[in-house]
Amino acid sequence: MPDALEQWSEQLAAWAIPEHILAGTPESPWVLNRKVFVRRVEKQLAGPRTPTHAAVLEALAGSGTVLDVGAGAGAASLPCASAITHVTAVDIDAELLAEFAARATVPHRLVEGRWPDVGAPRADVVVCANVLYNAPDLASFVRALTGHAHRKVVVEIAEAHPLTTLNALWRHFHGIDRPAGPTADDALAALRQLGIDPEVVRWRREPLRHQPFEEAVDVTRRQLCLPPERAGEIAHELRRTAPSGRGTHGMVTFAWGSARLTRAV
Repeated sequence: MPDALEQWSEQLAAWAIPEHILAGTPESPWVLNRKVFVRRVEKQLAGPRTPTHAAVLEALAGSGTVLDVGAGAGAASLPCASAITHVTAVDIDAELLAEFAARATVPHRLVEGRWPDVGAPRADVVVCANVLYNAPDLASFVRALTGHAHRKVVVEIAEAHPLTTLNALWRHFHGIDRPAGPTADDALAALRQLGIDPEVVRWRREPLRHQPFEEAVDVTRRQLCLPPERAGEIAHELRRTAPSGRGTHGMVTFAWGSARLTRAV
């Protein structure tokens, strides 16, 4: 039987950028576009709620504490503020934590650092949205989530690795094929190997609107390890291959309760 945890780690390792390409790039390709996080939380605060929010609210049952791991600007937890008595936000980015604090309407604590290395208090509900693809050691990551939850863990993940949207551009500009995985189903297999059989909700998320085209070009250029003078070519390819804008993104929400967590860890 394949080792799902090892396969998860190996598939993430395959996303490493070839050294000969990385050596020639003037900027880091691992772009953190904070504007996207801010637009996401503003959209979520305006509603409607997602299945992830529904799972958090169900577990809070009207009142409770939340630990938001990889919180960004707060899109996974702050829309549930009506039922939150206190929220702790953990993230590696201080500027995004400041955006979280600016929008928090409940008592909150900010913890800057990388999960699971950073210390954080336990909470009734632990929510972690769109972080698993950055967690090669999934066992340690998930065990830390489970160990911090009194009631439930809620995890949101894209159906496919987000960087797969650039695969055709990598082939066009560099002539190389990038990985196709892992996927949310691979994450589910790894969770089950850990002894966790979560509730699974598959849903579609509307894409963010109003991203300036120039911003998309610049972020894509850096992700592809290309210099500024190639921006025009990238713009051409983005216009040529861009979908109509009406499509939705496949998402999956996993949730499991504290009784199952105790057995799993």
